[in-house]
Amino acid sequence: MIDDSHPLADGVRLRPATLADAASFAVTLSRSRAHMRKWEPVRPEVFYTTEGQTARLTGLLADRDAGRAMPWVLADEEDLVVGAMTLASIERGPFRNARLGYWIDVDRAGRGLATAAVGRVCELARDGLGLHRIAAGTVVDNAASQRVLAKAGFELYGTAPRYLHINGAWRDHRMFQRILHDGPPEG
Repeated sequence: MIDDSHPLADGVRLRPATLADAASFAVTLSRSRAHMRKWEPVRPEVFYTTEGQTARLTGLLADRDAGRAMPWVLADEEDLVVGAMTLASIERGPFRNARLGYWIDVDRAGRGLATAAVGRVCELARDGLGLHRIAAGTVVDNAASQRVLAKAGFELYGTAPRYLHINGAWRDHRMFQRILHDGPPEG
């Protein structure tokens, strides 16, 4: 696990997610639900509860412990969740790749937090995990997320038709990547 707590902006810091974050995730995701609906899969009601977030985090932390994922939270001055960043599908060997997912609380959106956090996650992926590449996809009309990725050094490399089931339908996605380094794989 990468042990990192990094200040970003507006009193928000990036730190590894813990099971103790479940209640805070439930509150923030509930508050941001309508705002994020068009970019997210349809979720069961339990997803927006402490119990649902405990189950989700338990799985993510097991994936972290197995080296398959790295979940972080963006935490405010009171250590409450105001966003999240997750590297998933981490692969080693010659690929050295992961997929990036992220979201920001509706009350904090548009302030540069996502861009700062994505940049920091890329540094941690390169320096702490030894990854070569990070991939990310956005629904084709999610211009705000595409701006975040572009500002964080990602490049568009294609469009994937009907890539993910989002907001009740299979949606086309724009696919982005950031090459973190060109050195040989470590280990």
